[in-house]
Amino acid sequence: MLDQIWENIQRVKEESPLVHNITNAVVVNNTANALLAAGASPIMAHALEEIDEMVALCRATVINIGTLDRFTVESMKAAIWRANEVGHPVVLDPVGAGATSFRNQTLRDILAAGTPTFIRGNASEIMTMAGLSTQSKGVDSSESSLNSLDAAKALSQRVGCIVCVSGETDLVVEGDRVVYLHNGSPMMEKVTGLGCTASAILGAFAAVVKSPFMAAVSATSFMGVCGEIAVGMSQGPGTLQLHLYDVMYNLSREQFMQIVRVSE
Repeated sequence: MLDQIWENIQRVKEESPLVHNITNAVVVNNTANALLAAGASPIMAHALEEIDEMVALCRATVINIGTLDRFTVESMKAAIWRANEVGHPVVLDPVGAGATSFRNQTLRDILAAGTPTFIRGNASEIMTMAGLSTQSKGVDSSESSLNSLDAAKALSQRVGCIVCVSGETDLVVEGDRVVYLHNGSPMMEKVTGLGCTASAILGAFAAVVKSPFMAAVSATSFMGVCGEIAVGMSQGPGTLQLHLYDVMYNLSREQFMQIVRVSE
């Protein structure tokens, strides 16, 4: 599996897929830079008037509900419908699920408009989407990723998609199949939007990897390994983000194989 993950990391760099992002205002710049560093090509486009053409043009779409308004909600619904129509993968990041009724209704509306290929979030967000009781802290998780495993399985089966859960141990879940990824660092939680970055990176891998499950495993592994290396080079959250871009750009096979930790 590790050789396959590395091949997928190289495939992103070789094919430089165009990734469409409807994302939140906090992370537009960070997300675009991370996609570029990983080898992909980002487009950040929210206008409803160009959604049909943009979704068809790009090889994957990432929908992130972090900063909502009624205009972007309509664009998100149109984007997932159009992506399903043309057969392109969709990543849904349910940022802050459970925090407000508007946010929860938006997620219901998006799922009514189409089916995502992936739902990627923290444990609290995934448990909320699965309909389980959990205490929301806005965009932060109040639950351990491992505590969300049953919820992730239930959500995967109900929606018909792959569910990725970030946390101390990252999970990739499809039905009853689970892969555990053990890279990363708690310092990554101190940088705004690294979860959003992980969703965007997932979009890049989904665009070039035939197996959606392996795309999710590869993207999650890449993000965790790069984050762990970058933390080792950093004095704190401020330099972590800069080092993360550099590591994504320069990551070698030797570095990756020394650090990666994946189990089933």
